[in-house]
Amino acid sequence: MTGEMVHVGFGNILAMNRVIAISSPGSAPAKRTIQEARNKSVLIDMTNGRRTKAVVFLDSGHIVLAALAPETITGRLGGGRAMKSGLEDEAD
Repeated sequence: MTGEMVHVGFGNILAMNRVIAISSPGSAPAKRTIQEARNKSVLIDMTNGRRTKAVVFLDSGHIVLAALAPETITGRLGGGRAMKSGLEDEAD
């Protein structure tokens, strides 16, 4: 599978071809969705203990929490910061 991968902070990489939506975690519906995902064991926390700034919804039904803002994640994808599967970017 050759999909675009994007660095979402702290050595964590996300396959962008699986992403449905990226939102901020501040609204009540987002908080409720995060709690439901935690209860169903489909929550993936990629914040490494930092404050959650983005909630990423995957096509598999998983919810990913990231410490980078949604704008930063999408900027890395569109701004040439995305990586092809199998390559590593040690500069981050």
